[in-house]
Amino acid sequence: MRIEGLTRRLRIASVLVAVLATFAGLSPAVAQTRQLLNYEAIHKPVHADRGMVVSQNAVASEIGAQVLRDGGNAVDAAVATAFAMAVVLPRAGNIGGDGFMLVYLAGEERTIAIDYRSMAPAAATLDRYLDKDGKVVGDSAGYTAAGVPGTVAGLALAHRKYGRLPWARLLQPAIRLAADGLVLSRDEAYALDWGRQRLARSEAGAKVFLHPDGSALRAGERLVQADLAWSLQQIADHGADAFYRGAIAERLAAGMARHGGLIARDDLAAYRAIERDALLGSYRGHGIATMPPVSGGGASVIEMLNILETRDLTKAGAGSADALHAMAEAIKLAWADRSRYAGDPGFSDIPVGGLTSKQYAAQRAQLMSPDKTLPAPQLAPGDPWQYESKETTQISVIDADGNAVSNTYTLGSDFGSGVMVEGTGFLLGNLIGNFPTSAQARAGKDAARTMANLLGPGRRPVSSMSPTMLFKDGELWMVTGSPGGNTIPGTVMQTIVDVVDFGMNIAEATSMPRIHQEMRSGELRVERGFSPDTLRLLQARGHEVSQDETIGSTQTLMRTTDGVEGAADPRRPGAAAVAQ
Repeated sequence: MRIEGLTRRLRIASVLVAVLATFAGLSPAVAQTRQLLNYEAIHKPVHADRGMVVSQNAVASEIGAQVLRDGGNAVDAAVATAFAMAVVLPRAGNIGGDGFMLVYLAGEERTIAIDYRSMAPAAATLDRYLDKDGKVVGDSAGYTAAGVPGTVAGLALAHRKYGRLPWARLLQPAIRLAADGLVLSRDEAYALDWGRQRLARSEAGAKVFLHPDGSALRAGERLVQADLAWSLQQIADHGADAFYRGAIAERLAAGMARHGGLIARDDLAAYRAIERDALLGSYRGHGIATMPPVSGGGASVIEMLNILETRDLTKAGAGSADALHAMAEAIKLAWADRSRYAGDPGFSDIPVGGLTSKQYAAQRAQLMSPDKTLPAPQLAPGDPWQYESKETTQISVIDADGNAVSNTYTLGSDFGSGVMVEGTGFLLGNLIGNFPTSAQARAGKDAARTMANLLGPGRRPVSSMSPTMLFKDGELWMVTGSPGGNTIPGTVMQTIVDVVDFGMNIAEATSMPRIHQEMRSGELRVERGFSPDTLRLLQARGHEVSQDETIGSTQTLMRTTDGVEGAADPRRPGAAAVAQ
C-alpha cells in the first residue's frame, strides 16, 4: 500500500510539473531540468569564512591553518607552514635553500618583498668550477653546488617585523614531525626513489632517506629526521643566529671544509635577508605586486601581461589557438629580455622600469604575427633602457584581517645538491647552478656585456620564482605563485589571464591545461587537455608542439565578498587548501 501510494503521489507531481510548465511556456523536459540543482563550474574552490592556507602538502597546510585559529596572522601561518614543509616535502621544502616572500599588510595597504635568495660564498669564483679542459663541473650537484642558504634568515626577518605569535611556537609542529617521523605516502616514496642517486651523494643524507642497500624508503615506512629536529630546535631556541653564527653554523662549516665545499663560517655570518619594495604593475585595470630583482620572474610576469594587454584575449577565447599563440609569443619576448638583463641589483644596473613599461611592451608586441611564430632560439632582447623612468614549492596565506603572504622557496633541483652535512639533518640547495656558468665561461671577458647574472663572491643568482598578488579596485583580490623553474613566470601569467580575461574561478584556472615556451629548443610544451584541432592550428603557425609532463603547481587564494576561496593544484599529489 505504501509503494502504491507513493507511486500515485509521484504521478500527481508529474502532472503538476507539466501543467505549470505549460503556463510558463516551457516544455515539461526543460521545466524538470530547471528543478535540479545546477552548478556553473566543473571545478570549485574551497571556501573559508575567515582565513586559509594552501600549500603542496595537506599536513603543512593544516599546521598553518591551526596557527590562524590560535590567533596568528598570515606571516605566522606562512612561517609555520614553511618549516613544516622542510620536514614533509624534503625535495623542495627546506631550511638549506632560499626563496622569496611577498607580504601584504592590510592595515597599511602596503606590500613588502623579502628576498632571501642564496648567496655565492666568497670562494665561489668561476675558475673554481672549471676543470683542466675549461669545462664547468660541480655547479649543479654536490657540496660545491651549495650557496649560502637564505630560508631561515628570510622567515626570521618576516616574523620579526610582521609576525604576532612567539617564534618558538611556530616551529614546534615541524620539530615534532621531524622527531616522531611521518609515514610516507606513495607519492612521497616515489619521489625518494626517483632521487635516490642524488640522495646517495652524502652519507648523512643516505642514512636518512635510503636503506643500507641503497634503495629508498617505501610507502608506509616512517621517515624519521632526528638531526633535522635538532636543527629546528636550535632555531626555535636561538633564532636565526643558531643557523648563521651558532651551533648549526659550526657543524655546517666544519662539514663543508671536510668535504671540499665552499661555505665558510664568515659566509654564514655575513648573510642577510633583504626587504625590498615590491615590483608593481597593472593588467586590464587590476593592480599587480610581485618580486623585484634578484627575481627575474616578477618582471617577466609583468612584461608578459603588458604584451598580452595589446591583444583581445577574451574575444579569442580560453584554450583557443589565437590565445595560446599570443601567450607563447609573449613568453618568448619576455624570456629573451630576462636572459640579457636580469641579475643581482647589488652588482648590476637593471632596467626594471623599462622591462615593466607598457610602452616598451607595446614595442615588443609589434614583433608578434597573428599567424607565424617567432624563432625562439634566435630571438634577440630589446632595449628597455630607453623606457626607464624587474624545484620549488609555493605557500599562499590570507588571514581574517586581510593580511596575505605569497611565499615561493626552493632547493633548486629536486633534493637540491643532494648533500647533507653530518649532524644538521637538512639538504643543501644547488643554487650555484642558477648562474649561467657555462655561458659565462664561453663569453670570457665579454660576459658582462651579454648577461647580468654572473657568478661571483657574494652574488645572488637570478631566479624565476614569482610570488604574485593581484588587486581589484585597490583591494587585495588574489594571491598566487608556483614552482617549476623556467615555467614559473608563464604559469603565473596564465593563471592571471584565466581569471581576468576568461572569468574563471581560481579552481578552474588552476585546473586549466598550461603551455610553456622553451627557448633553447624552440618547442612549445603543452599539457594534456587541449583540443587536437587547436594543436594543429598552432603547428600550422610554426609552433613545434611537444607533450610530456605537467607544468607548474600553483597554490592560489582569492578574497571574495563573503570570505576566502582556495585552490590547491592537483598536479602535485597531497596539496591542500585548509580553512582557518
